[in-house]
Amino acid sequence: MSEIVPTKTKPETKSKSPKRGIPEGLWLRCHGCNEAIFRKEMQRRLNTCPECNHHFYVSAKDRVEQVLDVGTFEEWDANLLPGDPLEFKDKKKYSERLVAEQNRTGLREAALTGIGMVRARRVAFGVTDSAFIMGSMGSVVGEKLTRLIERAADQQLPLIIVSGSGGGARMHEGILSLMQMAKVSAGLARYDKSGGLFISVLTNPTMGGVAASFASLGDLVFAEPRALIGFAGPRTIKATIGVELPEGFQTSEFLLEHGYIDRIVARDKLKSEIARAIDYCGK
Repeated sequence: MSEIVPTKTKPETKSKSPKRGIPEGLWLRCHGCNEAIFRKEMQRRLNTCPECNHHFYVSAKDRVEQVLDVGTFEEWDANLLPGDPLEFKDKKKYSERLVAEQNRTGLREAALTGIGMVRARRVAFGVTDSAFIMGSMGSVVGEKLTRLIERAADQQLPLIIVSGSGGGARMHEGILSLMQMAKVSAGLARYDKSGGLFISVLTNPTMGGVAASFASLGDLVFAEPRALIGFAGPRTIKATIGVELPEGFQTSEFLLEHGYIDRIVARDKLKSEIARAIDYCGK
């Protein structure tokens, strides 16, 4: 009978290098199609989804880089700072909220204005940023936009304003905020009499006093796909009148069908469409 010799097994050795997982932030969930998408690919496509073309939020500074020619933007009225005329306070003081928003966004206010070039065409350019108190229009936003419009008239420049405002008129400044609607609109009326061309670009969201004033007064009104555009939000309207709203109510597509806007323009086509419109209008 043969002797059974036990075989020697090699002792288990631990790997010196830890297992490599997927780094955080590489992927994100699309709000439009609910698919997981590669963040760098989304950013390469100007913050749009490669699967469904959902348009993600874009900051004011990124919008400047996307629309204007590289290195041509010169900011106007950068030193205008908001005050707290009503000494407003809700969960925190308005003065404290402003400082917190400035630190978080790197902006001094919800609007960025200046002069630049769109495919070698000089324009007056403004953009509101929904990250700063929902892009709401306070005294400084209204003043910066009005000054932008007046300079566009003086220098006979085409005027481009990209709106991203879910907050409308800023309640923290009361009537001083509401009067900005009339002030900016009056500036646009004078600009129109001077023969200027105003192209208004609506993004998600453009709501409240912004939508009810300058954003809807463009000679041409462009909008990004599936942007929410209106005065009161759909849920507020439905709760108020108790009626089921049409499908897609207050989206760019619905408003185009009903004549509120002139064209839906995807983000990667916006620069070319603005340049084409300026040429077509002889400006």
